[in-house]
Amino acid sequence: MDKKIRIDDPTPAGIAGAIARLITSGELRPGDRLPTVRELSAQLGVSPATVSHGWRALAQAGLVVSKGRSGTFVTGVPRAAPTRAGGMTGGAESARLDLSLGTPDPALLPEVGSLLAQVASRAESTDYHQPPVVPELGRLLQADWPTGSGGLTVVDGAMDAVARSLAAVVRFGDRVIVENPTFPHFLDYLDTIGVQAVPVAMDENGVLPDELARALTLAPAAAVLQPRAQNPTGASMTAERAETLARILGRSEHRCMVVEDDHSGAIVAAPDISLGRWLPDQVLHVRSFSKSHGPDLRIAALSGPEEVIDRIVATRMLGPGWTPRILQRLLYELLRDDTANSTVSQARTEYASRRRALTGALSRHGVAVADGDGLNAWVPVTDERSALVHLAANGIRVAPGGPFLVGEEAGQPQAVRVTVAPLRDGIDDVARILATAAQPPRQSEYFSLHTGR
Repeated sequence: MDKKIRIDDPTPAGIAGAIARLITSGELRPGDRLPTVRELSAQLGVSPATVSHGWRALAQAGLVVSKGRSGTFVTGVPRAAPTRAGGMTGGAESARLDLSLGTPDPALLPEVGSLLAQVASRAESTDYHQPPVVPELGRLLQADWPTGSGGLTVVDGAMDAVARSLAAVVRFGDRVIVENPTFPHFLDYLDTIGVQAVPVAMDENGVLPDELARALTLAPAAAVLQPRAQNPTGASMTAERAETLARILGRSEHRCMVVEDDHSGAIVAAPDISLGRWLPDQVLHVRSFSKSHGPDLRIAALSGPEEVIDRIVATRMLGPGWTPRILQRLLYELLRDDTANSTVSQARTEYASRRRALTGALSRHGVAVADGDGLNAWVPVTDERSALVHLAANGIRVAPGGPFLVGEEAGQPQAVRVTVAPLRDGIDDVARILATAAQPPRQSEYFSLHTGR
């Protein structure tokens, strides 16, 4: 093609995203020939390797195909490639202590048998035309909701809520802001729908305001944030930080929808903060009950502007239709039951205690971990691969940090995610092993890891 392609972000991801948007808009059509790597690198003033990485990302997504000397051509057919989530657990080898999964301790979940029997005994036959949300559950949720958004529905877990929210507000080729590090499933999903992730740095109080302001200049369609117990870091947003971020979003020239994933819900002591308090028409807020009341419930509540929630509900009717009402009624009873509420409260206290015990022990062994909430701790290491090998040799499995990080910039700090939920005892011993793994590898270890000897 003869015309120049305008690319305002000359990084591999930026180049790939710009081409993807041109394909989505129809400006580039299947069969169109792209500029050569040399031509585009000269136009952008970047190295040919930078353009090659962008071309490779487009090829992996199935949007372009290389035909050797003939050139690179648009195919326009995206291909799903969820890869990060599969690399979180590090293989199927057995471990005496698995701290990689991010799941709650079964011993700290409410007992559901008796309540389920009660719900089942009172269950009435339903039809396809009843509301998708059991009315009494909807009222109970709305009474304790942190946003002023008008619509609310119930879906099958936090990731289902996030995916349906994004599908409702972004298009192929759009940009979406994500925290860095962030949950790998978000990144896999964005890859699957052909969306470019825009990483923003964060601290113990959430996304950094200056980073958000910078990202908004790229006109993203949405942002995915975790207001509390951020996975993997455990950071929880303060009300002051949330208000600052809302102010920045409100001033932006481009409307950026915010999807908030409160995945840990009631097992986190930090307040349920939402930017929807200030931007009710711009925020989709998710609250999951999987970690607090049981992963098999697969229930999350989702609120947002009525027109967006209505669109999600209508689209869902073409698939699963609704979350089983018997499970919704079970959740309703769990949320009202004194024994269940006491169990959740105990779990909240216990998880906080286990996390403090681990981070305190790591500190005594020379490894600083930021304060936080929830089931996970983000432990800095000098060399991720060496740390994983050392831990495996001691029978401990953690989640590698790489899948949580956006981009592969040189010098990006390395870390591993450690789930604190299984740590009922022996925490100091685990911390000692983790601290040793976090140190620089000995020369012999480095040589074997990096040369294959």
